[in-house]
Amino acid sequence: MASLAINPNVAALPPYNAGMNVAVARSISGRDDIARLASNENPDGCSPAVLAALASPTLEPWRYADPACTALRAALGRKLAVDPETIVVGNGSEEMIAAISRAALLPGASVVTVVPSFGLHEIEPLAQGAAVAKVAMTDDLGFDIAALEGAIAAGPNLVFLSSPWNPVGPALDAASLERLLTAIRPGTLFVLDEAYFEFADGSSPDGLEMLRGSGVAYIVLRTFSKAYGLAGLRVGYAVCSDAALARLVAAAKTPFNVNAAAQAAAIAALGDEAWMQASVARLREKRIRVAAALERLGFKVAPSQTNFLFFDCGTDSSAVAAALLKEGIIVKAWREKGYERYLRVTIGSSGDNDRLIRALEGMARR
Repeated sequence: MASLAINPNVAALPPYNAGMNVAVARSISGRDDIARLASNENPDGCSPAVLAALASPTLEPWRYADPACTALRAALGRKLAVDPETIVVGNGSEEMIAAISRAALLPGASVVTVVPSFGLHEIEPLAQGAAVAKVAMTDDLGFDIAALEGAIAAGPNLVFLSSPWNPVGPALDAASLERLLTAIRPGTLFVLDEAYFEFADGSSPDGLEMLRGSGVAYIVLRTFSKAYGLAGLRVGYAVCSDAALARLVAAAKTPFNVNAAAQAAAIAALGDEAWMQASVARLREKRIRVAAALERLGFKVAPSQTNFLFFDCGTDSSAVAAALLKEGIIVKAWREKGYERYLRVTIGSSGDNDRLIRALEGMARR
């Protein structure tokens, strides 16, 4: 490989902090009953309508899927009251992050995001040779709105901001989002990643609604992986401020990027909103209970509008995660510099949540 010419931007990329594979966890722990609390999957599974769609004889795996995702974009257009021509569907919203970076960034471009960050908001711009500035969270584990305003007003080419915020959990309120939109200058593309949108409560605005008519060049990202329970099928989408921007993003992805099963499942999931909403309501209640238990144990827990919790465990989080893994519990230790004491834990089934709390109680007694 030494004689090969390689892309130095890619060679220097930081690794993505992915959740552990369950087979690896079983091997390390020696247990079959693994609590998967690292990847923010929905413990309720998915709507029965999705399973029926996947079993339908109309699904033809031997045929190429529609590269334009026409039926799915039409369904999304009706749900969101937007022109389907402004929607791009991807192999998870992760692919949309990569396509946006590829379409909008040249070497030397500037990007603003937050820290702790969703890894791909940094990794994909770095792969294009962009410089990434990260605005740190506040001491009370929230957005530093004043610092973000200043960074955005400086005129970066691109802003990646997630609300609700992965990995921390809080969501922007309407006043804060308005302040950030006011700070945007011409030439900046504002990308609002709302992967956890469905979990937010009434205090959080609909980012897409606020961005419409704002005059800002924007993309709103959403996904079927979390609330709809389709993580294994990989379906996310980008809603763009205009059709021309959508065509640019679409040109930066592969043509057959969303398979036929995934498209059918997403359409079925959209048709059973009641299932999703009931699941979200259950997970919100569980999140409140787990957060209260963690706080009773003395952990500093970030406010959350998601299906996970981010908290300061008071010591090296990798050591805590390793100890939990021995109990058959997978969590995610955060590794970004300055945040190595933080764990992110998914809200799982009631049984898995109880296992996590008992394990942490046991560690606290030692």
